[in-house]
Amino acid sequence: MHSSLWLSALITVPLIGALLAALVRRHDRRSYTVAIVSAVLELALAIVVVVLYSAHVAGAQTFDFAGRWVVAAPFGLAYDVAVDGISLFLVALSAISLLLALWGAREQRREPSFVAWMLLLTSFTMGSFLAHDVLEFFIFFELTLIPCYFIISQWGGAQRSRAALKFFTYTFTGSASLFVGLLYLGFVHQHQAGGALTFAYGALSSTSMSHGTAVWLFVAFAVAFAVKSPIWPFHTWSPLTYAEAPTGGSVQLSAVLAKLGSYGLLRFAVGLFPLAFTTMRPILMTLAVIGILYGSALACVTPDLKRMVAYSSLAQMGFVTLGVMAGSKIAMTGAVLLMFNHGIITLGFFLIIGMIERRRLSYQIADLKGLQGPAPVLAALFTVTMMASIGLPGLSGFVSEYLILIGTFSVHAWWAVVAAVGVVLAALYLLWAYQRVFHGRSDGANSEISDASTKERWVLVPVVILIVALGVFPRPVLERITPSVQQLLTHVAPAGVSK
Repeated sequence: MHSSLWLSALITVPLIGALLAALVRRHDRRSYTVAIVSAVLELALAIVVVVLYSAHVAGAQTFDFAGRWVVAAPFGLAYDVAVDGISLFLVALSAISLLLALWGAREQRREPSFVAWMLLLTSFTMGSFLAHDVLEFFIFFELTLIPCYFIISQWGGAQRSRAALKFFTYTFTGSASLFVGLLYLGFVHQHQAGGALTFAYGALSSTSMSHGTAVWLFVAFAVAFAVKSPIWPFHTWSPLTYAEAPTGGSVQLSAVLAKLGSYGLLRFAVGLFPLAFTTMRPILMTLAVIGILYGSALACVTPDLKRMVAYSSLAQMGFVTLGVMAGSKIAMTGAVLLMFNHGIITLGFFLIIGMIERRRLSYQIADLKGLQGPAPVLAALFTVTMMASIGLPGLSGFVSEYLILIGTFSVHAWWAVVAAVGVVLAALYLLWAYQRVFHGRSDGANSEISDASTKERWVLVPVVILIVALGVFPRPVLERITPSVQQLLTHVAPAGVSK
């Protein structure tokens, strides 16, 4: 078996699973079984890739000692997959999210179609993280819009149509600037180098251009990624969409799709346009800090749990953007780690909120009170997830935010100081939300709520294990992320970025 097929299998297994689930759609249970088997196989493949990955190699890896497997096509199209320390754990996150979303947030309305769209979304997400060709990345990046739109519009809440349309309009419009920018970059490279048109990442990263051209191309790329992350003020689609999407859709949007934006910003905007980095850095760091404070402030006053997590995610993605743009190896490594950790934390949040919603038919904070009494295990699971999001030492969120803040402080002290206020605000809105939902005396329907079932507890066990393990022993993950971050910074360093 050609070694690069390990990576190709990560794209094709959920794609085949989606087709099989659609073919056996007359039997709902069979479709769900196909989806679960596909998700388990996907997770097994992701684990194999993580195990095979060499922490001592900074560049992209295919685990093939004979060379990379590249399939070229006309008009500069190419199929080229590889993984490095920046994308490795995002691949793992995609596989974990798929299995836990299907297992812990089962959607029984038109189930065959739902699981098919979920599998298809994972296939396109995997393609985005594994693509080593810029045009290939763009195609997978755009294809994620289709399953997301149908998941929201067909299985969402009362305002699902509005939420789906808003999501699609924002993200598609942002992607238009990305498409124009990458085409321009490809043609510039062809003009300089001669020969056939190519969008290979290695080729485009060496393209010569003026500072002004680099800035405009950086903006063209960054707009698309800012919408997807989201980064303030391009975030306005996210609170409504997160709230109206079904639980499985909310998991995928917050845990995985948001990371496509931050990953794209780091990999392509920063990696391809180092000349623009020092110019755009203060702008994006300012937007990141505003997003941290703005998201935290709105999370304090939002009336429902899903929107609270949406605004919390805006703040957390602000920390990621701050780390990406700080220009410090420590901060950038922390940002990549936070992409994974935040994905696991929000995965836990939305699964728990979905469990509460199934019991009370509501996720409005005003409808919930005193749940800790009748549902102590559910309260305990929410507490662990909440403390990780706050950044309690010993849990995964602390390590990520600490690296970002100290890495940023070493080069841009004031931005780090202001961003640190967001940590205090996170404790405020999360503890207050917990107090209103779980404390007090339960009455009416709240007093009759059932505790987490055995299945629900097992669904959340991997989330708790990862939160604790990465908080206590993050070294194996950091050892795999750091060499790739260092390589990217070495490429960007001539623009005056701190190592």
